[in-house]
Amino acid sequence: MAALFLLLIFPAVYSGAGDAQETAGGESHSALATSLPDLSPGPDGKLSADQMHRLFQLVAEKDIQNQKQARDYTYIAREVENKLDGRGQTKSTEVKTYEVLEIYGEQVQRLIEKDDKPLEGKDAAKEEEKIQKIIDKRKHESEKERQKREEKEEKEREDGRKFVREVADAYDFTLLGSEPVGGREAWVFQGEPRPGFEPRMKESRFLIKFHGRVWIDKTDLQMARLDVEAVDTVSLGWVLARVHKGTRFMIEQTRVNDEVWLPRLLTFKVDARLALLKGFKLDGEETFRDYRKFRTSSKIVGMGEVQ
Repeated sequence: MAALFLLLIFPAVYSGAGDAQETAGGESHSALATSLPDLSPGPDGKLSADQMHRLFQLVAEKDIQNQKQARDYTYIAREVENKLDGRGQTKSTEVKTYEVLEIYGEQVQRLIEKDDKPLEGKDAAKEEEKIQKIIDKRKHESEKERQKREEKEEKEREDGRKFVREVADAYDFTLLGSEPVGGREAWVFQGEPRPGFEPRMKESRFLIKFHGRVWIDKTDLQMARLDVEAVDTVSLGWVLARVHKGTRFMIEQTRVNDEVWLPRLLTFKVDARLALLKGFKLDGEETFRDYRKFRTSSKIVGMGEVQ
């Protein structure tokens, strides 16, 4: 659920773009990367849409490069999920640990532990079989299938680039200053829904339902932290799910191996209802560790642990 909200604000769209690919504003990515945007606020203390467009284009370009490098890494993700009662007290806790792999461009999770105990027997074999099926499918992919998949991926990347501009239009941003995140200086922006915003993409209609803060690393222009809260009820799909006001998530990223930005911590608090089922409340966190470089073939082969 929290991952969905993250994609709404900063969609992952940036793999496979060339250095001279055109942006929505007609400038090449390489040209955008040569100068920092002017972040001087206007008389009202807010940043203009043009300023935010420029900054988000730069952040998008940096993320394009980052996503290419992130594909070279596998890691361990440990998720703690607490189910809450009506008073907000914990009823039960579930802990799952996954190995996260990138297989032929597709990110997959292999469950390796439940409640901090390694999977054994049939459960472990089932997970291994799942991974092998994905590998076999991609290995025997026809040229037509590969072309169709790549066209779909390119369309998703282009939609994501358009979405970046929608984010800038959807919010009034205030530059609050700067502060360290993980020992690195970052700009801090407050974003509030802009009155009268008219979305041009169907995905953008969710934006005015959220507000929050984003921290952008000054040196790398990567998102160091994002803290977002729902300010109104959000309906997903044909009333398949309703996410209520107060739902919140925070994600923090860190620079790994002096070359790539990867997630460090995700926290979430969700109040939602699925279809006609009883509503549910939960909170928890997901931590990320043991980053390793890897390559994909018929097997996943470790390439040396990150220093």
